[in-house]
Amino acid sequence: MADLSVEFCGVRFKNPMLVASIEPSNSVNNIKKCIDNGAAGVIVKTVSEMASMSKLTEHSKYAILNEKGKIIRGKVPRNFTFYSRSGYIKEHYEDWIAYLTETQAYAKQHNAHVIGNVSAGSLNMWAELCKMTEDCGVPMIEANLHTPYPTEWAGKYPGTLVAQNPEATYEITRRCVESVDVPVIIKLTPEAIDLTAIAEAAKQAGAAAVSVNSRFKGFATDIETGHPFIGGPAGVGGPWVKPITLRWVHDIYSRLNMEIAGSNGIFDARDAVEFIMSGARVMQVGSVLMLKSIEWLSRIITDLEKFMDAHGYASIDEMYGISSRRAAPSMDELFKASPLQAYIDHDKCKYPKCTTCIENCYYDALNRGDQQVVSKTNNCIGCELCWNLCPWDAIRMGDKDLAESQIQSLLLD
Repeated sequence: MADLSVEFCGVRFKNPMLVASIEPSNSVNNIKKCIDNGAAGVIVKTVSEMASMSKLTEHSKYAILNEKGKIIRGKVPRNFTFYSRSGYIKEHYEDWIAYLTETQAYAKQHNAHVIGNVSAGSLNMWAELCKMTEDCGVPMIEANLHTPYPTEWAGKYPGTLVAQNPEATYEITRRCVESVDVPVIIKLTPEAIDLTAIAEAAKQAGAAAVSVNSRFKGFATDIETGHPFIGGPAGVGGPWVKPITLRWVHDIYSRLNMEIAGSNGIFDARDAVEFIMSGARVMQVGSVLMLKSIEWLSRIITDLEKFMDAHGYASIDEMYGISSRRAAPSMDELFKASPLQAYIDHDKCKYPKCTTCIENCYYDALNRGDQQVVSKTNNCIGCELCWNLCPWDAIRMGDKDLAESQIQSLLLD
């Protein structure tokens, strides 16, 4: 049986699955339920002194959209879009001291951790909230830089720009790190031009890790009525955004060798594996739990263990970062790769009924013949588009100019 435990920022977690700072972590009962369903850690809903963010929570709105941009009205598709507007905890931040203490004690009983999450409207308040949270016994704190709102941000940089500016990120991170003894995680925004530069600023200021990343700000409209969903712009994310998130996980892992908590794009265990292989040590699961229930978390954990057993991975460390390490370090390295060629299994091919590969070959490598698809091998650049699109699994990619016996062996694989 695979060992799912990991060490993240010096803290041991029984598995890599953390619940993100989201509605399932906004109350004592919800936090306990997350822990009961196997969460190794729960990041509490953001604690802040900004009154507007508490008011926003009381006016939360959600629109869960399918691939056509319509309200799902029932079963949650795998590729949903989570479009919502919500704020931080609705209680006064000092009232959360008792909640954090209670949930941390419960977590310890179940070999789990409760992680603090703070956001502030001034530099001094960042330090104060971090210290207050540390005093509750949490093992680490996540600083949510993404959503201090312009109306209450008293610093040099307005609103969400603090998470898009290396200088602001450095200064806030420094204040947080200097105020506590526990590790500080900085939550990044995907709206920064260069997340790696922001992560580097956080690292230089003493951050132990970064969370990659929070959601985009988007706009979704109902074309039947001509009105925007939930009244206007809102946060947007979902499984569809995973490749964008993983781009930054890979880049930060490869260039900074920094601890990463992956977030935004996780639906099931296979997504979690992709995050781990790209360089995220732990995951933050959020939106899918709101739609599939907190119990969905136990399924992700169970399926992760099954995947590891089936693929011969004895530990998370064996998967950690392997895909990023195997990626070509530059375009020049990609150009050095030996060219491939498309080979067609004419026994499987349904030509002339199906001409998908021909219609979608833009290099004139596949053409119509009297009895079968005709290949112009000199034109084939090995782009693999035909292999992706063939509905009959009749195409294999191999080295250029294989002998007939080698082609037959390739087609039998």
